[in-house]
Amino acid sequence: MGKTYERIDGRLRTFIESQPVFFTATPPLSGDGTVNLSPKGLKGSFAVLDEHTVGYLDFAGSNAETIAHLRENGRITLMWCAFQGPPNIVRVHGRGEPVFRDDPRFGELLARFPGIDPTPHGLRAVILVHAELVRDTCGYAVPFMSYDAERDLHAKRFAREDDASLDAYFTKKDHIATSLDGLPGLPLPLPPSTV
Repeated sequence: MGKTYERIDGRLRTFIESQPVFFTATPPLSGDGTVNLSPKGLKGSFAVLDEHTVGYLDFAGSNAETIAHLRENGRITLMWCAFQGPPNIVRVHGRGEPVFRDDPRFGELLARFPGIDPTPHGLRAVILVHAELVRDTCGYAVPFMSYDAERDLHAKRFAREDDASLDAYFTKKDHIATSLDGLPGLPLPLPPSTV
């Protein structure tokens, strides 16, 4: 049976912070728009910032659907599944916002992720999520799967980029500055970092 929580703390916080992967889901306002669902990993790129706020680092990738949807309407759901140990699924439903590299808050937020060096990953933004509803469910049908190791491919791919080449990479991609549905995505040219 599911349970609703007033805050992210204790056992709930320990559970989500220990998961090696989580998922984000965002929709556009348009009823015929593309709903986006993305897996997120890279150890150290997620943090509980307070009892009602979480954040994660948004790195270079092939599109910017989450950013576009958050800029349009802010709706987001994060989900963690227990692939090991007791069965559990936790969802945080809330409002999110991308904090871009030129935002005065960027440096302070980035300091909240001491367990990862974002430099080799082409950091685009910090995504803040303000929880409005926090729930868990049983997860009885989620299979057991083992966590073997982090992949190093993302860092290897983007470590060779500087701001200029990263901006060129984003500019030539179809769905970075504009989403699949034509919504504004990542602001380009890539803003310089405030840190």
